[in-house]
Amino acid sequence: MKTIWDVIKGPVITEKALTMKEELESMGRDGNTRQLLTLKVAGNATKPEIKNAVEKIFGVKVEGVRIINYLGKVKRTPKQREGGRRPDWKKAFVTLKSGEKTIIYEDAI
Repeated sequence: MKTIWDVIKGPVITEKALTMKEELESMGRDGNTRQLLTLKVAGNATKPEIKNAVEKIFGVKVEGVRIINYLGKVKRTPKQREGGRRPDWKKAFVTLKSGEKTIIYEDAI
C-alpha cells in the first residue's frame, strides 16, 4: 500500500515554479486567484493519489492536477563508451482552490 509520502517526492524549486506559486497573476495567468504548486511525484502516481496526498500533507483543498512525464537525459562520461541515462521522472502542477492558505514548503515537507 502506498502512503502519501510515497506519492509526493518533493517540491520543484526553480525560479519559475516559485514565481508561479507566490505571484498569483504571473506567467500569463491574469485574473487568477489560485495558488499553483509544482511537485516532483512518483512515476506511477495518479491524479487522484496526488490530490489526496496534497490535501492531507498541506491541509488545503485542491481544484485540479496536471501531470507531465520527463524522460531522463542521456549522459556520457569519458570512461563510458556507451551513454548512460538519468532516471525518468514525473512533475505535477497542483492548483489550489481560491482563498486557501499560502503554502510554505519548509513547514510541511
